Amino acid sequence: MRAWVAAVATLYFVAAATTADAQNNLTGRVVGVADGDTVTVLDASKSQHRIRVAGIDAPELGQPGGQRSKESLSMLVYDQPVRVESNKRDRFDRVVGKVWVASPDSPCRGKPDCPMTLDAGLAQITMGRAWWFRKYADEQAPEDRSRYEFAETEARGKKAGLWRDGTAVPPWEWRAARVKSDTQR
Repeated sequence: MRAWVAAVATLYFVAAATTADAQNNLTGRVVGVADGDTVTVLDASKSQHRIRVAGIDAPELGQPGGQRSKESLSMLVYDQPVRVESNKRDRFDRVVGKVWVASPDSPCRGKPDCPMTLDAGLAQITMGRAWWFRKYADEQAPEDRSRYEFAETEARGKKAGLWRDGTAVPPWEWRAARVKSDTQR
């Protein structure tokens, strides 16, 4: 009897963990791209969710490279089915998560059952359209930290996107400078 109770308890905890994990996944279609690291996803129940792409920081729209970063993310995810793996919300109540989408060259792209194998944040870094957000590296899995760091190093080395002319200012520094100049007025 004890073995049966233990087995049921184990199954309950496995099921609870699976349910909790499933609650951290969101699927839907991207209906808006605010900038190079923020999208809006419409789920099956027609609820909209603001998503902050985890692990990256893209230039602000008013910053050099900001519009190109937004266009790049739009080409990857706009009007596409996505899966968001999330475990937190930011101070603006956006879901922070890894955004998965079908590869642009996939023949089934745009269809809900198409495999979502492209990490949109990693793609943004690889194309030189965003920085790896080292400040939050401890929130990433070790393999993601390695991939993101490597992608940024490669993009810098190839002078891709932001790294083309060597004058790119990280968005966190750009925002801090704007706050400082606003407080001095």
